[in-house]
Amino acid sequence: MTQTLLVELLTEELPPKALAKLGDAFATGIFNALKARDYLEADSVATAYATPRRLAVSISKVRGTSPDKSIREKVLPVSVALDKEGNPAPPLVKKLAALSLSHLQISDLERASDGKAECFYYTYLAAGSHLQVGLQSALEETITKLPIPKVMSYQRPDGETVQFVRPAHALIALHGADVVPVATLGLAAGRTTLGHRFLSAGDIAIEHAEHYAATLEAQGKTIPSVTSRKEKIRASLLEKAGHDKVLMPESLLDEVTALVEWPVVYTCQFEDSFLSVPQECLILTMQTNQKYFALTDAHGRLRSRFLIVSNLETNDPQHIIGGNERVVRPRLSDAKFFFEQDQKKKLADRIPGLANVVYHNKLGTQGQRTERVKT
Repeated sequence: MTQTLLVELLTEELPPKALAKLGDAFATGIFNALKARDYLEADSVATAYATPRRLAVSISKVRGTSPDKSIREKVLPVSVALDKEGNPAPPLVKKLAALSLSHLQISDLERASDGKAECFYYTYLAAGSHLQVGLQSALEETITKLPIPKVMSYQRPDGETVQFVRPAHALIALHGADVVPVATLGLAAGRTTLGHRFLSAGDIAIEHAEHYAATLEAQGKTIPSVTSRKEKIRASLLEKAGHDKVLMPESLLDEVTALVEWPVVYTCQFEDSFLSVPQECLILTMQTNQKYFALTDAHGRLRSRFLIVSNLETNDPQHIIGGNERVVRPRLSDAKFFFEQDQKKKLADRIPGLANVVYHNKLGTQGQRTERVKT
């Protein structure tokens, strides 16, 4: 009987820029490893999940036991296996003993060519293995091959030293409603996880593998799907922008998606006096340093309103809004200060200073380079 398999690894905050790649690699690795071991149906599908504090995968139609397999094993070339009288030679006796097949007679073996010489073959039926065996191997294989940017070393409460991208706290392995008894990173599999760090309370029990995403959203205030979280952020940004245009490059959208589990968009404001600075400078610092989303009007002019994506939902967001406005103000003040400083001196007045800037030790200064370009 096939059922949905769920595997989740609960961790500390994962690197946001690597989250999507880690999530895909975790899901693909386990799926491919189980497929190679014949635990999946032809139409089994893997669904990857990743949040700042978890990597997970749900795979449909997973067998509880892999099917029995007919295995044809090459024993030895006939020329080596038999002596001149056609009796079993010592190499054949030793080979059969090593394979626990000492009871076999020569008549039990198949004679066939391997393309180079005639050989003895033995065909037997290998019993399938329980999902626990296959999943344990799949977990170890996948975790070893994850594209981890930088490995951490940490200790478990029992003193065991573990190496992983971030400290791992819990492991879920469910086949339908049953826990698969596997272990990794010093963790034994169970059915409990944690939701949002602030919006949920206590352990959350996943009763069935198919209820994972719905249970996390309802009880844990966590959207486990990267795609669903990203689309919710995109829709909320467009809604809050109203008639204005949101500047949301995909790279920024991806990074913010990897920073939150329960995204909520709030509107903030900075002083209009900062609009005297070239808007490219303001947009750059808002996107790069603060992960904010700038707004422009219909003509492409920057607005003093901007949008933030918070990981907290509250009925009174003024502290969140005020805090973000307070944080961005020094950034914009720096941009304004350096822009005003640059305006105090004309570009033509800076030409003599080029004589003090080395362009190349064999090609002279920037000033000399400028003269060569002019001529």
